[in-house]
Amino acid sequence: MATWGDLATFIRQSYRVVRDSPDEIRIRISFGPDEDTEERAQVMIIAREILDQKEDWVQIATPFATVDQVDLLSVLEEIGNTIVVGGAAVMGQHVVLRHSLPLINLDINEFLDPLELVAGAAEILEQTFTGRDDY
Repeated sequence: MATWGDLATFIRQSYRVVRDSPDEIRIRISFGPDEDTEERAQVMIIAREILDQKEDWVQIATPFATVDQVDLLSVLEEIGNTIVVGGAAVMGQHVVLRHSLPLINLDINEFLDPLELVAGAAEILEQTFTGRDDY
């Protein structure tokens, strides 16, 4: 999978798309329910980015809180201690977990594993720091 078009087609065929535009697709990933947890979900934003006006990259991002809901130092410490894939950023009023990958020569597992890890980690961060399921 080496182009944004190839990746976008795969995403549309494999996931529940909640918003679709030329350079951004949003999908909903559900977690649970099991006997101990209720069903929760995370909206994932998958966007085409162009690095240095020449290289296609894909960015996986998902909000898990607003800036005013959390203590940013505590969030960053938690991410530093527990998260393997992705990093935190503030985008507008949202705190997001995100990860970026070059599209050239991208193998599907190089996309799927980070997508699942970012979604799962953001879901845990959202639950831990807000106690809600807003995203």
